[in-house]
Amino acid sequence: MVNILIISHSLKIAEGTKELAEEMKQDEVDIQIAGGINNGELGTDADLIEQKLKNMDYKDGIVVLADLGSAVMSFNMVKEWLPEEKQKLIKLANAPLVEGAVLGAVEASLGKSLKEVMAAIEKKSIINKNNL
Repeated sequence: MVNILIISHSLKIAEGTKELAEEMKQDEVDIQIAGGINNGELGTDADLIEQKLKNMDYKDGIVVLADLGSAVMSFNMVKEWLPEEKQKLIKLANAPLVEGAVLGAVEASLGKSLKEVMAAIEKKSIINKNNL
């Protein structure tokens, strides 16, 4: 099963996004969050991102969703620390955080592959951009 990591500058946003995604999934999907920094302030914590990724199952892949540019930068830095075989199984989705997490959870819970989950998430992102 494809799993999901939600990275947000806000622990509350990450928790709320996870709660919504958990509610929508049809079957087991491991949805982890890396939100805020240790003292509860806004920000991203590369060490927390690394810890979450190291504890997730890579077998079918991991989809990562991030809220802002510096969360993406933190993720990219952490991804470089991982072994190459794991790097290939982690994909950063180009999609809105909440919509991407919900759609990813639904698609992953239906047993879709990493490629299929990513395509569904990013298609949603393109639809949203075209309707602006």
